[in-house]
Amino acid sequence: MSRRTITFHYILKDGTGRLIDTSRGGAPMPFTEGAGQIIEGLEEQLLLMAAGEKRTVVVPPERAYGARDASLVQKVPRARLPVADLKVGDQFQTGPDRSAPIVTVVAVEGDEVLLDANHPMAGQELHFEVEVVAVRAAAPEELPPAPGAS
Repeated sequence: MSRRTITFHYILKDGTGRLIDTSRGGAPMPFTEGAGQIIEGLEEQLLLMAAGEKRTVVVPPERAYGARDASLVQKVPRARLPVADLKVGDQFQTGPDRSAPIVTVVAVEGDEVLLDANHPMAGQELHFEVEVVAVRAAAPEELPPAPGAS
């Protein structure tokens, strides 16, 4: 089966209707089927759509960024952190590797800092308004490598 590249516009809101992100006003977003480029629950719905089609898609946490995991919230000594000036809401990567987890500062309590390694949208139901702009066969360079290939 040949894979497709689908280009779409989206408006993303949380469960309260607050705008989180949008592609409107900019270029539409492309993704290649099966490449893991967008969340599973959204990809499943976009694969069922044709160019020009619009749809509202609600993605539950387990098909998006997962449930919140309390074990990913930890207190660490402030002295262990590479940043001197910390405030609630700050985010930073925990290591030099691009795939190192990103943590969010939840609280600063004296000499300790409470860090949350959950994805910022973990535990949230995501509400998308999507419009498929184009559907085409994926170019070879857009396809993910075959399993075992390096």
